[in-house]
Amino acid sequence: MVFVCLLFFLFLNGTVTSVLARSQEDDSVVNDWIEAYKQDRNVALLDLINFFIQCSGCQGMVTAEMIQSLHKKDVMRKMTETFDEDNEDYPLIRTGPYWKKFKANFCEFIAVLVQQCQCNILYDSYLMNAIISLLTDLADSMVRAFRHTSTLAAMKLLTAIVSVHLNLDVNKHNAQRLYEVEKKRISGKRTNYRLDQLDRKRKEYEHKLLEIQNMMNAIFKGTFLNRYCDVIPEIRATCIEEFGSWIKTYPDAFLNDNYLKYIGWMLYDKQAEVRLKCLLGLQGIYSRRELVSRMDLFTSRFKDRIVSMPLDKDHEVAVQAMKLLMLMNCEDVLSTEDCETLYQFVYTTHRPLAVAAGEFLYKRLLSREGDEEVQPKGGGKFGASTDQLKRLIHFFLESELHKHVAYLIDSLWDWAGKFLKDWECMTTLLLKNAEEDGEALSDAHESALIEIILATVREAAEGHPPVGRGAAKKILSVKEKKIQLEDCTKITEHFITVLPQLLAKYSTDAQKVANLLQIPQYYDLDVYSTGRLEKHLDALLRELKDIVAKHSDMSVLEASSRTYYILCSEEIAIYSQVDRARTQLIDELMGQLNQLLDAFISCLVYHYCFFFNCSAHDLTKWNLYEKTLRLLVFEIEHGSLPVLTYNYFGDIIKETLSKTRHNNKIQSAKTLILCLQQLFQTCAERQDSSSSVDLSSASFTNMKELARRFSLTFGWDQVKSRESVAMIHKEGIEFAFQGATGVDGRCLPPNLSFLLIIIEFSNKLLKPDKRLVAAYFGSGSLQFSLLFTDNCKNFCKIYNRYFHFPESIFEDMGM
Repeated sequence: MVFVCLLFFLFLNGTVTSVLARSQEDDSVVNDWIEAYKQDRNVALLDLINFFIQCSGCQGMVTAEMIQSLHKKDVMRKMTETFDEDNEDYPLIRTGPYWKKFKANFCEFIAVLVQQCQCNILYDSYLMNAIISLLTDLADSMVRAFRHTSTLAAMKLLTAIVSVHLNLDVNKHNAQRLYEVEKKRISGKRTNYRLDQLDRKRKEYEHKLLEIQNMMNAIFKGTFLNRYCDVIPEIRATCIEEFGSWIKTYPDAFLNDNYLKYIGWMLYDKQAEVRLKCLLGLQGIYSRRELVSRMDLFTSRFKDRIVSMPLDKDHEVAVQAMKLLMLMNCEDVLSTEDCETLYQFVYTTHRPLAVAAGEFLYKRLLSREGDEEVQPKGGGKFGASTDQLKRLIHFFLESELHKHVAYLIDSLWDWAGKFLKDWECMTTLLLKNAEEDGEALSDAHESALIEIILATVREAAEGHPPVGRGAAKKILSVKEKKIQLEDCTKITEHFITVLPQLLAKYSTDAQKVANLLQIPQYYDLDVYSTGRLEKHLDALLRELKDIVAKHSDMSVLEASSRTYYILCSEEIAIYSQVDRARTQLIDELMGQLNQLLDAFISCLVYHYCFFFNCSAHDLTKWNLYEKTLRLLVFEIEHGSLPVLTYNYFGDIIKETLSKTRHNNKIQSAKTLILCLQQLFQTCAERQDSSSSVDLSSASFTNMKELARRFSLTFGWDQVKSRESVAMIHKEGIEFAFQGATGVDGRCLPPNLSFLLIIIEFSNKLLKPDKRLVAAYFGSGSLQFSLLFTDNCKNFCKIYNRYFHFPESIFEDMGM
């Protein structure tokens, strides 16, 4: 049976070919069926009916007897009864490459069938009537598999018929033209055979076109109008997808408001897949300039909806909406307000949408016709780039999102990379003097341009989107890596000579200097030596030294310190030159510190803190620690250090604690408990008390506060700090019971109130460790229980409240 061949074509064909380039095997399957149809069209048509039934996943078979004895509705009912309705799985929705190939071959078969039949049986008023009637009935079925499969078949059938209609229309016009030519040629003569033949051909094409139009109307009204709003989103998406291709392929028939309203309505569909098909279909229309003028009513009705769709929750829908608006903008259908709204999407974190918005911004605002022909005043060579830069700066400042310049540059990078890499133009614009050019940039524009320069340098050197835009760093291709290396070389060669000039011009502006000093981290530092550019390195180091001397701003000092750190790499040839400059700078700063220690100038502390903390410079040979101790002694004697100094010293102490804990947790904990013990003893000596520390004194309160802050440094992970905290309690308990000698057999141990200090670490103990501490406390306290006074017992009971020791300990102690 030919039916077997059809299924073989669909399920076993390993190659999916297009209608325009199909293989001989594909043609032979259809040709065999056409020959069978010519011999017995009823049997062949029955095979085709069962083909569609089986492709829906139904196990039933339509027989000739059923066709003869039953009404077609009864036949459909019997097929529905044989269908396993509980199983919602059917070929079109199955996943995997096998079933994807099945769907492609299914659609291909329909296209080839129409293509092969267009010369003969397509117009016999039997075949197409039967197929269209069958697909319409199946599309109205309550069974999803029937409805989905037949709708897809009907939409593909109409797509194929539209192609036939176009061919016929061309043939008809050719025949009409030949007929008119022939008629003029024999004007005044009797009609000849050639003219009669052309007239018959012309009328034949007209008849076929009428037949095709009837088929198109039957499918559109019988299937599309009922299924484009089906409850199943896949069916709706199929209808809209094919509908878009009809409009693009045959605009004379479908590109009018009676049809366009359907695609406009479906822009509001709840399913992203359907909205996406609408946008893709509209892109095909708006991409053709000759069709846009016929979209005026549609545009006016649905423009606001499309403008709002870049905010769609589905990322792909948002991206395609922005691309559609890019096409619509070609005809200036968007208002200024619409465009300003769309420009702001360059700052979104979703990169594909941001890049689409970047294209929109670049083509609408930055790149204008005639820019390449613009010649600047004075005959300079940066006319087009300068104008584009000024427009970009203006947009950046107007958007008032100055912290997101990296996002702006990344959005424009794919479209405006050429002028964004024109660093020569940018720096020339910065170095212009107002006297030379009355159009020199304002201070705000200069700041914005420097931020843009830094962002472009970073984008070119790193080769991946900024943090927050993209899940991971982009893996560069060989071509992209080559471009990245070329850009780094270009950055280095240009800014090595220009950066010192820029730093000199803006040396007093903290914000500009802080941004400019970030550029050297992207240098290829070997260029200094290979290009014999050491004199420019000297110029940079001089400017750096001057900047450090002038500024106390944290961002400037941090950037300066990092620049020294980057340039002072031992692996590169310029190390000794930079190291000498750095040593000279720090020597001078240390000399100032020694001279001004008594008066103490706060800004000098900034310098040391940033060179110590920010970039891990080795400052040991300047004996900074000894001089820091001198600062502390000075504060103890005079109490006059500025508050800000305490903040920086506190940062240094916290960093020291962190480093020591990282190296050795136990030794770090011993350092903390030793510090508390020494402080406790110092406090006791100052109070000159023969018994214990005064618990109401400010010194004791401060010790408890210090212990509490020490406990906070262990964090929330009790498991990691388990050993350290347990050791603190062990050492603390031993210290508390030291020196317990009595008079008349009863004396309070002088350090027992230290228990109230180590209580601050109790919340860091795990429950099993609390039991161990309890046992250790019991073994130590029982040795001196006979010596305890009532006051002593009270300390032990307070300690118990925080650890919930067994009551037996205190019973053994006579409490």
